[in-house]
Amino acid sequence: MLLGVNIDHVATIRQARKGIEPDPVMAATLAILGGADGITVHLREDRRHIQDRDLNMLKDFVPVELNLEMAATKEMIGIAIKTRPDFVTLVPEKRQELTTEAREPAIEQVEEAGAKDQHDRVLVVAV
Repeated sequence: MLLGVNIDHVATIRQARKGIEPDPVMAATLAILGGADGITVHLREDRRHIQDRDLNMLKDFVPVELNLEMAATKEMIGIAIKTRPDFVTLVPEKRQELTTEAREPAIEQVEEAGAKDQHDRVLVVAV
């Protein structure tokens, strides 16, 4: 992948406005038309940005690599197995943070969620 575009903040604006625009799927389409060969989204447990519908539509309609950032929880691992993005990046998250802060995920969290046992069901997993 040469150019990956994270479209989370498009969804942040939509959610703040409590509306349907701007549309993250349209933003992904425009990014691809502009040369992006990968799209990244972070489906948070609290769904404050990207929604399940966004992820499903991106997987169905975007013809480039899709990277799903997510917490290492059983719920999120189930979503990743069902959706089958091209990449999964496990990131720690706290409900009180506005955006994901840079920090190392605890190995115990990954093991507790069963992520280590699921590597063959999701194509590529990074911690």
